[in-house]
Amino acid sequence: MTLSKKIRPLMVAIVLIITACGESPSELTLVQHAVKVESGDECHQCGMIIKHFPGPKGQLYQRGTEQVLKFCSTRDMFAYLLDPEHQHAIQTVYVHDMAQTSWDAPDDEFYIDARQAWFVIGHRQQGAMGPTLASFAEKEIANRFAKEYGGTVLAFEAITQAKISGRETK
Repeated sequence: MTLSKKIRPLMVAIVLIITACGESPSELTLVQHAVKVESGDECHQCGMIIKHFPGPKGQLYQRGTEQVLKFCSTRDMFAYLLDPEHQHAIQTVYVHDMAQTSWDAPDDEFYIDARQAWFVIGHRQQGAMGPTLASFAEKEIANRFAKEYGGTVLAFEAITQAKISGRETK
């Protein structure tokens, strides 16, 4: 066996190791996926039992951990992930696609990548502890929801602490 034939497997292994260190969120979805919310699961932000409330829920993974953090509402999830203490560590984020499931009891089969979702803030529907952000996979459906229930349609990147707290409406 020539030297180049011996080095090639080693080079492939090194490339794979280096690539794994820079995993993108889409590659991690194979490992970090949304899971079923069990009847006794508590919201990581407020401690309330998640299943007791209507509206979209959220889940996220932080870098370096396999534990999924579950939230009783998209508002609580954003409050957590926008906190400067946590913001840098967020790896993967999921929310319900409310076009696919009922508002009163969201089905855990319909989680989507929150970074690709569209959110309606300031609408009349109530979630856990009041206002929440309605989440949708498609902007057109988010616009229809906003037309029916009020509110403003925003992309994931446009959501700030001021907006979720009601200090900034647009």
